[in-house]
Amino acid sequence: MTDLPARSLWRGRLLALVGVVLVAFSLRSAVASLSPILAEVRADIDVPTWVVGLIGTAPPVCFAVFGIVTPLLERRFGLERLAIAAMAVAALALAGRAFAPNAGVLLIGTTVLFAAIGVGNVVLPPLIKAYFPDRVGVMTAVYSATLAVAAFLPPLVAVPIADAAGWRFSLGLWAVFAVLAMVPWITLAVRDRAEHAAAVDEPAPRVLDRLFRLPLAWALAATFAISSASVYACFAWLPVILVDVAGVSHAAAGALLSLFAAIGLPLSFLVPLVVTRGRWIGWLYVVALVTGIAAVAGLLLAPTAATVLWVVLLGIPQGLFPAVLVLIQVRARTREGAVALSGFAQSAGYAVAALFPFTFALLHEGTGSWSGPLLMLGALMLLAIPAGAIVARGGTVEDAWERRHGAW
Repeated sequence: MTDLPARSLWRGRLLALVGVVLVAFSLRSAVASLSPILAEVRADIDVPTWVVGLIGTAPPVCFAVFGIVTPLLERRFGLERLAIAAMAVAALALAGRAFAPNAGVLLIGTTVLFAAIGVGNVVLPPLIKAYFPDRVGVMTAVYSATLAVAAFLPPLVAVPIADAAGWRFSLGLWAVFAVLAMVPWITLAVRDRAEHAAAVDEPAPRVLDRLFRLPLAWALAATFAISSASVYACFAWLPVILVDVAGVSHAAAGALLSLFAAIGLPLSFLVPLVVTRGRWIGWLYVVALVTGIAAVAGLLLAPTAATVLWVVLLGIPQGLFPAVLVLIQVRARTREGAVALSGFAQSAGYAVAALFPFTFALLHEGTGSWSGPLLMLGALMLLAIPAGAIVARGGTVEDAWERRHGAW
């Protein structure tokens, strides 16, 4: 990885910094704002259980689909305009959900919202690479920490706001942040971009298709799958597992799930800074593998002996999420490569995440035990071995292609 001279985060690129923070906040606050007040929504309009299930399944499915679509859109419209469009659609979808007269409109609004978020997920890492090539680690730490805060804040305030002003106001309030997120990128889009971003390469044809033939791209996709699938499975099933196998109360299981989620916040600060140092990348995979396997083994063999420790250890592989956000940027040499790699890794990772909790549940239903699902979680962690071995070698997807096939 080539080190660039670091310059001030603020001077000449304050708008981009604010834009990254506001888009990141909108991406996660929009996802986390409905579930805390779903009971209030269902008390007002009839929302069948199957619709609730679809709403819960929609995020990873939309993220996977738009991980593939977004690089194609970026070649036509550019990163800044795509970020603006994503936030505009998100704002409209959030407002539409707030005024939904029935479950159908609520489901459509939620699906459109998650499609917009899927686009935003893909464009943010390349935007950081374009505007902050000398501060990739710091800015990705800011980005991933903002995601963590934005996932944590809505559950705290959504219910009090709904109690005071109604669930429609509580849902619609988050559209304000999506509108605000558009302002910096609109301003930058109408300026001379040469002052603010790195030079844009001519789009290479079929960049996304090429990634299917590169082990490095698949290794980053596997990294994203480990993090996203394990997190989705734990948020869906960890409290139930802890009640059944560790004998904790429902209140304690909820508190332990909060502890699991809280582990991600310090990791979101620290891991991007570690990744940019290069030589520690392989050790991140080792730590994720060892802690994940140890947590699974603890829950299988001695669930009551050190339940808190097993939950903490299970939370540590979440660090692969901010790691892969940085790696998307440092393992691509060109802007077009970064966009395609972001879309490819996130699409494949979220596809696994969409299926994993459902498969987890089917395995439990079929065996009547949590041993099978936990072993499946342990098998997922084992993907860190080949993924880490490939990613730690260094280089970029462009280098890998040129070694195998000639000019990128």
